[in-house]
Amino acid sequence: MFTIVEIEQAHDKVKSGADFPKYIQEIKAMGVLSFETWVKDSHTEYFGANGFQASSAPQYENLSISASTDKDRFTSQLKIHQQGGTDYYTFCKDCAETGIEKWIVDLNLMTCTYFDQSGSEVLVEQIPS
Repeated sequence: MFTIVEIEQAHDKVKSGADFPKYIQEIKAMGVLSFETWVKDSHTEYFGANGFQASSAPQYENLSISASTDKDRFTSQLKIHQQGGTDYYTFCKDCAETGIEKWIVDLNLMTCTYFDQSGSEVLVEQIPS
């Protein structure tokens, strides 16, 4: 199965959102089935076959997540990030400011779903192959 070290080595290659699809393919090949990333500190829980699970450490000090969700602003900032316009930490700050608490990536469905603090889906995106 995969390790956090292997996943972090793959993630180190990601310089912007434009690199995300390659990263997804690389960790999928390692056996990752899904993962859940928490915006407040970017710790991530990775899930594999037969109940296998591994969690990363927090990546930065806690961000405050806005209680109100601004889907339009979030979607606009997400597009900028996906085109390489912002780095990962800036994207996470943008998520926090627009009320995004976490995202879940499903590597079978190839989707990334963003959630607010109430657990409501804000946006579901198809990940390019």
